[in-house]
Amino acid sequence: MHFLQKIRPAFTSPLYRRLIRRHMQLFVGGLSYDTNETVLKDTFENYGKIVEAVKVICDRVSGKSRGYGFVRYSSEAAANKALKEMDGQLLDGRNIRIHYAHRGGSKELRVRPKTLNL
Repeated sequence: MHFLQKIRPAFTSPLYRRLIRRHMQLFVGGLSYDTNETVLKDTFENYGKIVEAVKVICDRVSGKSRGYGFVRYSSEAAANKALKEMDGQLLDGRNIRIHYAHRGGSKELRVRPKTLNL
């Protein structure tokens, strides 16, 4: 049996697929409150095939945009290209921030700095 045939099942495991998917979904922050899912999709589909509905996150009570959303691509290469070319660019009058998305949000944003007791 060829070496690659032995290790190939590892590349189809759920863990491997989850790791790859992590680099196919982008977090888009700093959105204008006027940016909707159509604008986001039209902007980001220039970089590759989008496989899931583009999502702008809205407040449950008011229904207004919370200023961020998500885009999932069919390939890691498309997501990487969009990240490199769109991070910091102007969209609807705002400079947007692009990061790879992952569950639970950014750990750096959740950790509170320790206060000094003098």
